Amino acid sequence: MEIINKTNKPTIVKLTRIISALCLLPLLAAGPVLAQQQPTLHERQQQFTDLRFGMFIHFNIPTFMEDDWADPDASPAIFNPRKLDCRQWADAAVSANMSYGCLTTKHHSGFAIWDTKTTDYNVMNSPLKRDVVREYVNAFRAKGLKVMLYFSILDTHHKIRPGHITPAHIAMIKAQLTELLTNYGAIDAMIIDGWDAPWSRISYEDVPFGEIYGLIKQLQPGCLVMDLNAAKYPAEALFYTDIKSYEQGAGQHISTSTNRLPALACLPLQQNWFYKTGFATTPVKDPAKLVNDIIVPYNKAWCNFILNVAPNRDGLFDANALAALKAIGQQWKNEGPVAPLPENEAPIIAENIAKHQPANGSWSNDMNIMDFGNDDRFGSTWQSNPAVKQPWYEVAFTKERAFNMITITEDKQRITAYHLEYNENGEWKSLPGKGTDAGRVKIHRFPRVWGNKVRIVIDGFSEAPAIAEFGVYDEKR
Repeated sequence: MEIINKTNKPTIVKLTRIISALCLLPLLAAGPVLAQQQPTLHERQQQFTDLRFGMFIHFNIPTFMEDDWADPDASPAIFNPRKLDCRQWADAAVSANMSYGCLTTKHHSGFAIWDTKTTDYNVMNSPLKRDVVREYVNAFRAKGLKVMLYFSILDTHHKIRPGHITPAHIAMIKAQLTELLTNYGAIDAMIIDGWDAPWSRISYEDVPFGEIYGLIKQLQPGCLVMDLNAAKYPAEALFYTDIKSYEQGAGQHISTSTNRLPALACLPLQQNWFYKTGFATTPVKDPAKLVNDIIVPYNKAWCNFILNVAPNRDGLFDANALAALKAIGQQWKNEGPVAPLPENEAPIIAENIAKHQPANGSWSNDMNIMDFGNDDRFGSTWQSNPAVKQPWYEVAFTKERAFNMITITEDKQRITAYHLEYNENGEWKSLPGKGTDAGRVKIHRFPRVWGNKVRIVIDGFSEAPAIAEFGVYDEKR
């Protein structure tokens, strides 16, 4: 097994050493983090929405370039914030009445700003030679602020990208997350990026979501896992995340009238996520609009707002950013817990074994054939021909598979009645129980069964039904 160094040449490490380290570190961390009884996921989601407003801090090697997508071969020598003071960041967050911070520990180009043992491409080999994550968590906790960490799965320096991912890369990701969740105390959330996105193209199979999610929960059961994947998945259910996220700058906007999930919305105060030349003299976003158009209405919809503030190349916030944060704090106060969060289905974290499997169905329109019902694209659909009175859709496996959950996502809510069946040894059998209907998303959890086919039979509909995605899962319980 390999750990990757800054030249991208693998360093061979004995498998037993990695396994021993990964198994031992959670035990060492268990004392302070696991000593108290952990709240339920729903309670943690409520606590997160109660935080209302926090600070995103994009600070990494792109800070010292004019592009948020940094050169993956950029030298650590350029990372040189001569006046770095995380206490200034914390004071600024307090001035805005924020409740927490979140720092970019590693962005898409792979530079780690903590004292990591997994790669030489890190802050300890820069002119700074200081653990920025350590200074950040200490500074924010000293002001009574919660701490969260951002981590990118996409890592162009170490070639953690489509077509190049190896078991050694996955071991590196796990080792880095283990360091971050072992050496820095209780972390309220890990915000994950660069995963299962059209621009990163790293699937939840390339880097197994269930394994990473399980590792985080093993290390810190109270840590929320937030994957920035709202653009792909429907807004009615938590697919591969504990908190639904919305990157407003990318056109992702929460519905404040219909949302019933714990949510996060993010936006930069300045023009970009990372510092750019001219930020000190360029107007930032209007504090009054941030308060009245975002923070207040979003909080009423169980959405926590995280505002990014980019430190400059000295490692400090510019005066205009500090003034804007102070103005926000003068116009907005944290009034404590939001309304009780509605009960929701547990997040879907297991692999979708129906993805890209052979599909079949009743008569459909030529432009909406059955292949579109399990192609991992929620913008395409299988749609029944209107003449079919009892449409059906099925997915077949090459061998008998175990599964205990099915999801049906319509393009819009048309199905009014249906039932699910699975085929075992040539015999169709009914699946037990009723699922949770969240509008166009329907989630069914049931005792594990084994079969080589599964299908939905649609017994009633308001107009010709169209299924965007039919998912089948074998989740751990």
